[in-house]
Amino acid sequence: MRAKACAYVVSAAMALSACAGPPFPDTGVAPVFSFPVTSNHTPYSQCLSGLAQSEGANLPVFSVGEVADKTGQVNYDDNGHALSQGVSEMVISALWKTRKARLIERLDLRIPLAEMKLSEQGRLGRGLSEYELPASDFIVVGALTELNYNITSGGARLFVNGIGGGGRTVVINVALDLRVVNARNFSVAYATSLQKQIYGFEVEANVFRFFGNTLIEFDAGMIRNEPLQLGVRSVVEMGVYLLMTDFLGLPAIQGCDLVETDHFAGYLKEIEDESE
Repeated sequence: MRAKACAYVVSAAMALSACAGPPFPDTGVAPVFSFPVTSNHTPYSQCLSGLAQSEGANLPVFSVGEVADKTGQVNYDDNGHALSQGVSEMVISALWKTRKARLIERLDLRIPLAEMKLSEQGRLGRGLSEYELPASDFIVVGALTELNYNITSGGARLFVNGIGGGGRTVVINVALDLRVVNARNFSVAYATSLQKQIYGFEVEANVFRFFGNTLIEFDAGMIRNEPLQLGVRSVVEMGVYLLMTDFLGLPAIQGCDLVETDHFAGYLKEIEDESE
């Protein structure tokens, strides 16, 4: 009986493969294209764009160094890093959105230095004396320093005779430490430390039924998570906004204030009271 059932499965699979359609055309198939390319903004992008309306043309010269992922977190499921390795590039894009900084390249000088070397050897149509390289006023460096999983989570599941459902929520956070170095004397002129919590939830409904010796399972659900890398870009853009307002003194944009928390303001006092 079991062999007969297996034969039915094989026959069905072969029939389905035969119905898959004719061979592909010589010119290939049209690729699937879903959503259009869009701008990559966060809610804080409007704060950076608002700074562009500020008066002033004597723009400081910024270079961006390494803003590394120092969380030490690895996504073993995807065989890669949990957080973006392009945070330096995010900082450059954020500074550009302000239109209040002149940016010079210091992050990847391989091609520019190769150009100068070729010019020195007389292999370019530009002489070495034509290169005029501006110096930096300020250098931006830093790191992603925290990725804390499961700060809080909750949920419930209920199943009766194989029928039920449930839901759960989870909150994690990511933190960034950013600093500005004075290029003239290498002193740290400004530093900020920011964090953002990221929320996600999942809803599921499952139905399990046995018909004879056969298990029939039906699953339905929804997962909706705030993108983790959107959280990274958000703290980057807020960090650059604070750099431009707190450090350079540009006028603040309405609605762009940093949200201050006091979660730990009284914590030491509570410990002291408990120890007495």
